[in-house]
Amino acid sequence: MTGFNYELQATDGAARRGVIHTPRGDIQTPAFMPVGTAGTVKALYTDQVKETGADIVLGNTYHLMLRPGAEEVAALGGLHAFMRWSGPILTDSGGFQVMSLSQLRKMTEEGVTFQSHIDGRSYALSPERSIEIQCLLGSDIQMVLDECTPFPATHDEADKSMQLSTRWAKRSKEAFLSQPHRKDGQALFGIVQGSTYEDLRRTSAAALIDIGFDGYAVGGLAVGEGQSEMLRVLDFTTPLLPQERPRYLMGVGTPDDLVEAVSRGIDMFDCVMPTRSGRHGQVFTRYGKINIKNARHAHDPRPLDETSSCPAARDYSRAYLHHLIKNGEILGMMLLSWNNIAYYQSLMADMRAAIAEGRFEAFRRAFKETQAAGDIDPV
Repeated sequence: MTGFNYELQATDGAARRGVIHTPRGDIQTPAFMPVGTAGTVKALYTDQVKETGADIVLGNTYHLMLRPGAEEVAALGGLHAFMRWSGPILTDSGGFQVMSLSQLRKMTEEGVTFQSHIDGRSYALSPERSIEIQCLLGSDIQMVLDECTPFPATHDEADKSMQLSTRWAKRSKEAFLSQPHRKDGQALFGIVQGSTYEDLRRTSAAALIDIGFDGYAVGGLAVGEGQSEMLRVLDFTTPLLPQERPRYLMGVGTPDDLVEAVSRGIDMFDCVMPTRSGRHGQVFTRYGKINIKNARHAHDPRPLDETSSCPAARDYSRAYLHHLIKNGEILGMMLLSWNNIAYYQSLMADMRAAIAEGRFEAFRRAFKETQAAGDIDPV
């Protein structure tokens, strides 16, 4: 069994091509991680997710803590066996829910007390408990508990939030090292916070590097600040992170977000967008975004993309997909989610090839031109 390590294979400008080696398999980077919040990538079979080219999926500490419970998952063989996924799994620590469920929680120095959004029961989540849950789940990459700073935030608010996250990161690292359920080869990532303020991001990154982590995430973005501000923050944050460790931009994003973030040196991404959009009739393709609900698709015999290796994109007409979504058929949600995850994985594979071959900037320009041109109706 090998341990966890990152191998940087090629660079093209700031863009990086690499491999994360884990005991459960390699993760080719740049990588997009489909979100399997509660042990499932919504509307897809586990085998379908693998066939799209995904090397790793994401699970969520908060949701799995509520049901079925971390101890229950551990008793059933861990999250990999529970959801029948043999590859690596990254678990979010629950930090995002500290922000998104702000009406249902109370935060102190010790941690967070949640009122369950399901049944109102009270749960305590500290840095130590978050790590314990993630070790019980058996995830290969674990995240420190942090406060995802909401946007907008004043400098003082962002500073206090970042300092709390830093203290929690130190406690998370100590808990990880002493956790009896931890297995060889599991990794822990720190999360850089500081909102949109360069001095706070610098302070956060330096403190986390001093603590020492297997990888470093950029958190607190894609929370309402807009793409241009997100990219501005990445411009000064990503260079602060160690070259020899993977870099993870949490909760991002659109295909254009991914291309722009890769051009700034990011290696890993996750986002609910491809599956959530698919369930609501929005399709991502190499031609751009398509709303399959639009009437113009009702009589269109073309597939979404005749060149795709994904059956959902290649083998079903737009007219049929339009019919399924307009009628609320579950199959429509499944097919569009499948297409979207497959497209995201294809985009990542294309970026990896472009970086390795030293043509990433040409790829980036061509991508933007194609997306801007949009989908072309048949003549």
